Amino acid sequence: MQSPSVHAFYADAVLFDMDGTLTDSIAAVEAAWGKVATDLGLDPAYVIAATHGKRAIDNLAHFRPEIKPHEMDDEVRKFEESILFFADAYNLHGNGSRTGLCPEGSVSLPTPLESGENTPDLSMTPDSSLPSSRSSSFAAISSRRPSFATRLTSRLTMTTLPEASVHDSPIIEEDGILSFETPHSYAPTDLKAKSDEVRQHQLEAWQTEAAGVDRSVRILPGVKRIMGSIPEGKYAVATSGAKTYAYGCMTRVGITPPKVTITADDKRLKAGKPAPDPFLLAARELGFSASKCVVFEDSPSGIRAGLASGATVIAVCTSHERSKIEGIGAHYIVENMESVKCGVCEDGRLKFEVRL
Repeated sequence: MQSPSVHAFYADAVLFDMDGTLTDSIAAVEAAWGKVATDLGLDPAYVIAATHGKRAIDNLAHFRPEIKPHEMDDEVRKFEESILFFADAYNLHGNGSRTGLCPEGSVSLPTPLESGENTPDLSMTPDSSLPSSRSSSFAAISSRRPSFATRLTSRLTMTTLPEASVHDSPIIEEDGILSFETPHSYAPTDLKAKSDEVRQHQLEAWQTEAAGVDRSVRILPGVKRIMGSIPEGKYAVATSGAKTYAYGCMTRVGITPPKVTITADDKRLKAGKPAPDPFLLAARELGFSASKCVVFEDSPSGIRAGLASGATVIAVCTSHERSKIEGIGAHYIVENMESVKCGVCEDGRLKFEVRL
């Protein structure tokens, strides 16, 4: 059997993607997009495949063109709250809440409202010319319509769901993808009452299902070691998630978001991945040329973005099979970050060793 080869090279800084690279929240993300698909009457598998690695704002604009521009920030926030709800439901309201156990690779989970304490103020950031849609995460909750997370948490906490409700409108889940069935048909005179009843049953069934499956966010292999080996100011995160989701995921697994964290709702971005803009901005904020940086990515669109920025791209096979990403052009492809080592040279440069 051929022994693995080790390739060494040098760089000035590191630009990390987040989900699928640092964290694994794929089950929660797919559940959230699966519900969007179901609500729209679309095939969940198609929607999930089409949305991976892209910004929620771009995906929602594509699948829900009726959303007006001034409504989009709020819709993105609500969608990302739904991801975090799926991620937390099992440990807050399901079997995980009864055992008191956290899955390996996760930390003690906050409630949907508590999670906002770790999310930075989005009102005005340096170099940002426009205020964000929210002055603080989950703040002033009583001054607006209750958030997705608040409504669902309240129902799960206060409501005992009748077993019949679940069976009246069952959920079929294959490979973690949500879909709903409404097997009954009703006469026109009964339609509105039955429609309301069906919708209520679907909501109750969905809440039960969300709490019944463990979709906790987890940290991926090798991430803690790699991030711990890079000096502060030498690495950034550039993600297709907006701040609610990005900071929520990282803090749930014990990652402190770096000072330079570029999220999808950053008003300085003209385009998201596969455009190189997120990585170019992250490199510039660190004070380095992207061409002298290393990008860690897992998705085809992210790999393309890294390559377009001029960076050296290390692709990890944590969310896609190798066959799905090996033809895109990444400089190195590894199973996960366990195959990569990073050290600091006397001149401040970073030395990477990649075991292939």
